[in-house]
Amino acid sequence: MERLQKFIAEAGYTSRRKAEELIKQGKVEVNGRIVTELGFKIGGKEQVIVEGNLLKKEEKEYYLLNKPRSIITSVSDDKGRKTVVDLVDSQKRIYPIGRLDYDTTGVLLLTNDGEFANILMHPNNQIDKVYIAKLRGLIRGNAINKLKNGVMIDGRKTKKCRVKLRKIDLKNNTSIVEITIHEGRNHQIKKMFREVGFEVLKLKRERIGIFTLQGLKTGSYRKLSPKEVSVIYSLQK
Repeated sequence: MERLQKFIAEAGYTSRRKAEELIKQGKVEVNGRIVTELGFKIGGKEQVIVEGNLLKKEEKEYYLLNKPRSIITSVSDDKGRKTVVDLVDSQKRIYPIGRLDYDTTGVLLLTNDGEFANILMHPNNQIDKVYIAKLRGLIRGNAINKLKNGVMIDGRKTKKCRVKLRKIDLKNNTSIVEITIHEGRNHQIKKMFREVGFEVLKLKRERIGIFTLQGLKTGSYRKLSPKEVSVIYSLQK
């Protein structure tokens, strides 16, 4: 027996957290009955319908993409723009884990495994997200220390993080900064630098946990190995 939200996540429909929301909203049926209890368990042979869609467990797929600029981090786009899913050749209903802005490049994972996605996104698992930011202006120690200790964005203080100054270009009045966070709030890196007075000119995510861009050109991708997938599952708390 397993919890209904876990079944939905493992069917690749959405993350476990989102599945819980759908259950509470009365959008999930089991054998023709609407279920709103988060503790509801099923054996796996039941007919589960989510938002009118009959679910079936499918083979899991996991991809690492080096996201280019000017690509939408979404499954689809109502304006007809190219999405990250368009870059990956898969017949499964994969989706990106988390988001990278339209103009942000770098490490992006895609999967149809909601449980895997939930492990990577949950802040309690303390998975590093490492970004390299090119800033307009010369950042100094005071601003760096503020970032390290957390700044207020959208009414909430960010968690403590690691910040390392990589380079200062006096001629062009720019700075290159490495910043490592565990959260994943909307436009977080750009907002954090804006809060200490700096505009982000370019932003690249270099690493998520064990996943880097090594061997991947911009726009290219690879499948994750079974060992890599098991490492992420071992982080589950």
